[in-house]
Amino acid sequence: MKAHRVKADELKLGAVVITMGNRPVELRALLDSVAAQRGPAVEVVVVANGAPLPELPEGVRGVEVPENLGIPGGRNVGIEAFGPDGRDVDVVLFLDDDGLLTLDDSAEKLREAFAADPKLGIVSFRIADEEGLTQRRHVPRLRASDPMRASRVTTFLGGASAVRSAVFATAGQLPGEFFYGHEETDLAWRALDAGWEIDYRPDVVLRHPRTLPSRHATYNHNVARNRVWLARRNLPAPLVPVYLGVWFLLTLARRPSGDALRAWLRGFAAGWREPAGPRRPMRWSTVWRMTRLGRPPIV
Repeated sequence: MKAHRVKADELKLGAVVITMGNRPVELRALLDSVAAQRGPAVEVVVVANGAPLPELPEGVRGVEVPENLGIPGGRNVGIEAFGPDGRDVDVVLFLDDDGLLTLDDSAEKLREAFAADPKLGIVSFRIADEEGLTQRRHVPRLRASDPMRASRVTTFLGGASAVRSAVFATAGQLPGEFFYGHEETDLAWRALDAGWEIDYRPDVVLRHPRTLPSRHATYNHNVARNRVWLARRNLPAPLVPVYLGVWFLLTLARRPSGDALRAWLRGFAAGWREPAGPRRPMRWSTVWRMTRLGRPPIV
């Protein structure tokens, strides 16, 4: 699968920002950094996810959702604000509301990247903290020691990324039922299976405060449940127990606290007990392609 080749300045970008309304200063700084991008203006939609819609700058659209749909659900609302599957724009950016585009040529680089490679479906940005450092977990590959090395990858960082709208039409949108955790990998695997490529671009930077994912109360439960769902939905049957067995052992090896481990185990069990959504196992050729990219879908 690939898109038609077009000139970079003809590509239309739209950005989706979801907010809970509790970071108005950071949100305004992000929106200002998007407005400051070189080239054609980036259309912006702010989704108030179960919160009142904040005051927005002129030209920024707002969508108020009465209940918190979770991160993927909120982003899907933003996609649809650009037409079915985001088709009114060529590329959809997902930006965390407390992030900041530190360089004014980020949109320009993204236009050039998507225009140059019709098979490019997703770009994952580099996330840098207040000191300019990138945490290992924010580099979407196993060999993450050098965050400044660009590469083809098999997943991406949801709050600092750009997705060609044609990906949604061919691979579907984010899995709303995940609520939080592994939703990007679910979309990434489906995109790869549909023939798209995913790039990690360290020269496109989103500054984001250094945080721990475990700050979310349901973190351990959700990442365990959603990892089971991820495997059940996307992997060929023989790989499901292998993938989940590897992650079960890795989790134990990390020696989580008693409370964290109990929450993880409850989530792991829920992943088997609760419906995972539609099952579309990837082709074995996609498994081999991911293996050649350095991350076979067993880890």
